[in-house]
Amino acid sequence: MNHSVEPTSRLNKRMAELGLCSRREADDWIARGWVRVDGQVAPMGLQVGPQARIEVDPAARGQQAQQVTVLLHKPVGYVSGQAEDGHQPAVTLVQGRSHWRGDPSHLRFSPAQLKGLAPAGRLDIDSTGLLVLTQDGRVARQLIGEDSGVEKEYLVRVSFGEVTADVERAFPREGLARLRHGLSLDGKPLKPARVDWQNPEQLRFVLTEGRKRQIRRMCEAVGLKVVGLKRVRIGRVTLGQLPAGQWRYLGPSERF
Repeated sequence: MNHSVEPTSRLNKRMAELGLCSRREADDWIARGWVRVDGQVAPMGLQVGPQARIEVDPAARGQQAQQVTVLLHKPVGYVSGQAEDGHQPAVTLVQGRSHWRGDPSHLRFSPAQLKGLAPAGRLDIDSTGLLVLTQDGRVARQLIGEDSGVEKEYLVRVSFGEVTADVERAFPREGLARLRHGLSLDGKPLKPARVDWQNPEQLRFVLTEGRKRQIRRMCEAVGLKVVGLKRVRIGRVTLGQLPAGQWRYLGPSERF
């Protein structure tokens, strides 16, 4: 007889995999007694099988509904995460006076929204454009989880050797083909990318991964130098008319 044992995993991991919340949030909910497994209040560290029936108290849903996701137009000179080398972190721009007046969400800013507000992804200090900061672990997982395939679109101004005008004409076509597919960073091949000329001095990149300084290093590998880099879209959410240094809320009907 074959007694195959169903694989188990920690409850917080299982809840994150089901998209209910982040692992850290799951731990908080379990600690508060808000999670039941097969009708019983779950203890911390519980191992569950794939058939386990997981129920979450409405109080947890209410707490989750209060969480905000912020879209910031990061200017050059700010770092995405922790302060480093005297540079300000981007989250310092999230305050009442820099809230974009054109924000269609009608949500009001309160300092409580800064608690646990963290960047979901990075944008280098010398890059500008759309940066997402969120209190919601589900959003973070969607954008930066291991299995995230969300597209990110960038406009990248480049030069080629001494050439700064009409770079498209000077740059060999096979270089463009290598940018699209065939480059490796740190010994690991890159996923295919969509790369096209937006105008003679500017390329448009659409990536589904975000390695450190990826676009700058891709360009270096084919002899291009990045002069300016701006992220204009993440998934279905675009930078739009949001001015540099200002922010808005992700609206209730918007999805990445």
